[in-house]
Amino acid sequence: MASHKSAEKRARQALRRRERNRHQRSRVRGAVRSARTAVEAGDSQAAAGAVRQAESLLRRAVSKGAVPHKRASRQISRLAKAAHRLAQPGQAAR
Repeated sequence: MASHKSAEKRARQALRRRERNRHQRSRVRGAVRSARTAVEAGDSQAAAGAVRQAESLLRRAVSKGAVPHKRASRQISRLAKAAHRLAQPGQAAR
């Protein structure tokens, strides 16, 4: 446990920050999950909207420091690639 006044303040700040980051990551996970579901369902319109929403939340989480930027870039790239493949005629989603 913190024994100095500054350490106690740091502990309080860390708790608030952890809750904020947890909320951001949870929203991102839900958006990515719904985007993947839309892609797997084969609905290109819904997939495009869901991927756009997921990308927005991922970029926002990166700007707030809740998600590492390379992980977000990788997820955005994979989602966009899957949605693009779905939009192409004669191509199956993987």
